[in-house]
Amino acid sequence: MNIDFSSKYFLRDEVGGYMTTLGDEDSKVVVVNADLMRTCRNRSFAEKYPERTFNVGIAEQDMVSFAAGLAHEGFKSYAFTMAPFMSMRACEQVRTDVAYADLDVTLIGAYAGVSGGISGATHWGLEDVGIMTSFPNMTVMEPCDPVEAHKMMEASLSYSGPIYIRTSVEPTIPIYDENFDFQIGKASEILSGNDGTFIVSGITVKYALQAAMHIKETTGNEIRVIDMHTIKPIDSEAVINAAKTGHVVVAQDHNIHGGLGNAVSEVIVEEGIATKFRNIGYPDEFVAMAHAPYLYHKFGYDAEGLECAMLSLF
Repeated sequence: MNIDFSSKYFLRDEVGGYMTTLGDEDSKVVVVNADLMRTCRNRSFAEKYPERTFNVGIAEQDMVSFAAGLAHEGFKSYAFTMAPFMSMRACEQVRTDVAYADLDVTLIGAYAGVSGGISGATHWGLEDVGIMTSFPNMTVMEPCDPVEAHKMMEASLSYSGPIYIRTSVEPTIPIYDENFDFQIGKASEILSGNDGTFIVSGITVKYALQAAMHIKETTGNEIRVIDMHTIKPIDSEAVINAAKTGHVVVAQDHNIHGGLGNAVSEVIVEEGIATKFRNIGYPDEFVAMAHAPYLYHKFGYDAEGLECAMLSLF
């Protein structure tokens, strides 16, 4: 598999920019923002469709309720802010106004994980997956490259019900081509292998690919890489097949509690499959702010850390 690890793409650019395409396709598409038009890359949509763009100011709770109200009136609402603000500051509105009513509102949170870097814990989205997956009716997803981001946004247009999409602000790489068949709830096997499996999402996908390729070069072991872009509903079949390789490492830019690792481990335990298992993510503590790549390395979910985690299971 040929992957250009030197390329850099920013998913908030891809997701925010693709809103104009969705707006072209459906006149019912509206964007609601909480005074982060530039951060969330909504300006191109606002310039083309000012009558369908609403900036409620620094008021995330109002933003979510406003988006819900538009959905009640038949619009396809897309609400943008940072992941911690969407999942925590507007938590009650997400739960009660959007999820409880099972509305067609897509909530998009940038700054997922520690990708906000030196902005610090107040701007890190480390709890968002745990919070959002706990709400009935809510679908939770995380893209890993530009093509997947576009196809995820396209799928949201015809999807019925609430969606939460988290995106990193750290650069990612091109992984998929335009023929990629994206399906909500269906994981993608990027690399095949029967000696172990990485189950990853978002920014950790590129690191898992690097780790798997290096393991094959140095040891000959072939490690499967599963892009679990949909965290809820999780692809149980992909998890069960992965567990049969005997060595599973799950990684997500999220707290180790409540994220992808918990979702995967629940499937494995309920199926009664014996496998060696590691859950890699941010520790259950508050730490000093630092740039994201430094933190990925420190807590073991960059390429080197994931390789070490997998090899420790053999």
